[in-house]
Amino acid sequence: MRIIGGQYKGFRFEPNSKIPARPTTDRAKESLVNILQSNFGIDNKKCLDLFSGTGNIAYELASQGANHVTAIDANFHAVEFIKQTFQQIGFEEFKIIKADIFKWIKQSVGMSFDLIFADPPYDNIALTQIPDLIFDHHLLANKGLLIVEHRTSLNFKHSRLKYQRDYGQSRFSFFE
Repeated sequence: MRIIGGQYKGFRFEPNSKIPARPTTDRAKESLVNILQSNFGIDNKKCLDLFSGTGNIAYELASQGANHVTAIDANFHAVEFIKQTFQQIGFEEFKIIKADIFKWIKQSVGMSFDLIFADPPYDNIALTQIPDLIFDHHLLANKGLLIVEHRTSLNFKHSRLKYQRDYGQSRFSFFE
């Protein structure tokens, strides 16, 4: 795996097999970054990566100019890998949290992020609750953007859904 652009472009990382993750493909990640850079911007944004897994998206956000990245995952090995990888690339404005994402959201009083990316396991039955939880707990800053990656077979019905983009079997749903 590699960082596709920005300050740390080309940095390769190899997660170990103890991280149960389905990383976003390079093609989908590149398209996502292009959409964000063209329509929203990443520079100087405070970002949150939920269900971080290998940290693939978190590193890309850092490389593309985010001023802070918080990554959260429930897996100990994922959290340790992300921490080590951020240290290797030299990005210092990060926070790694080992937590159940749904519980963490409910306890995150007073926190706010410009950009939130969530890539839960596709078979997570609570996946469709993510937008409501984010908005109900005011985690998204004013004019912020929430992106949820999920199977193309899932269609969100939500008042804040702005658009969707498909890449193979994956879909990015964008909420404002």
